[in-house]
Amino acid sequence: MLRLPAPAKLNLFLHITGRRADGYHTLQTLFQLLDYGDELGFAGRADGKLRLLDPLPGVPDDDNLVLRAAHALRRATGCVLGADIALLKRLPAGGGLGGGSSDAATALLGLNQIWNLGLDLDTLAAIGLQLGADVPVFVRGRSAWAEGVGEQLTPVDLDFAWYLVLCPDCQVATAKIFAHRELTRGALPITIRAFLGQGGENHCQPVVEKLYPGVKRARLWLDNFSPARMTGTGACVFARFDSEAHARAVLAKKPEMWQGFVARGVNQSPAHTALKLLTTTGVSPSG
Repeated sequence: MLRLPAPAKLNLFLHITGRRADGYHTLQTLFQLLDYGDELGFAGRADGKLRLLDPLPGVPDDDNLVLRAAHALRRATGCVLGADIALLKRLPAGGGLGGGSSDAATALLGLNQIWNLGLDLDTLAAIGLQLGADVPVFVRGRSAWAEGVGEQLTPVDLDFAWYLVLCPDCQVATAKIFAHRELTRGALPITIRAFLGQGGENHCQPVVEKLYPGVKRARLWLDNFSPARMTGTGACVFARFDSEAHARAVLAKKPEMWQGFVARGVNQSPAHTALKLLTTTGVSPSG
């Protein structure tokens, strides 16, 4: 069975620059990929059946992004092969870490590999965009500056850093946040250089913290050790540290009511690193 990571992401900032006629919001953000996340396994089937070996509780198959990605890939290519797909879930739903989108992207990458479809990243990213605005960044596998609805990507090499991520015990409904009347919209666009020099904000954070007080409590606690911010539309918050030891020392002090993890920021997705190893050495990241 081919096994591939489905990494988490952080939004180092998130500015809402407008709203399109179709209701989608335009934005600017900087995606930082992490070396921590979910994991998917793939085994081909000749009978055309698609099976998720580890269904998510309360998530019907029709709503599962992994299976939706598999069906979308078959529709786009006419492929009639099937697969057994295993999902090891570590990232919380509604956490702003991109878990579902990353799972979908890794499904596209893994099935493209085991079905020998030979699709390039542009084609896979276009298929992924139909599933969600965050899917393309995981398909392309680079930390990136994003604009539009999040699909216009410019790869960025970010400085090495460690991150502590706290996960409050709540799930944020993204649609609810983007529909809220108090959400800041119409921010002036900035450049990559301006962000790297001056920083930015998460315009969703004030709304989320008003509706989900637990997010604010977690951020304020983490802010005692290093400047903390919410990722995406929440609920997870994060802070940057210069060393793994420092980040883990703070993690050890966290209140028991919160989950958390320490991860390293990476410029290339661990899924792409694993696939590159497979294609260059023939060594499969399998179990």
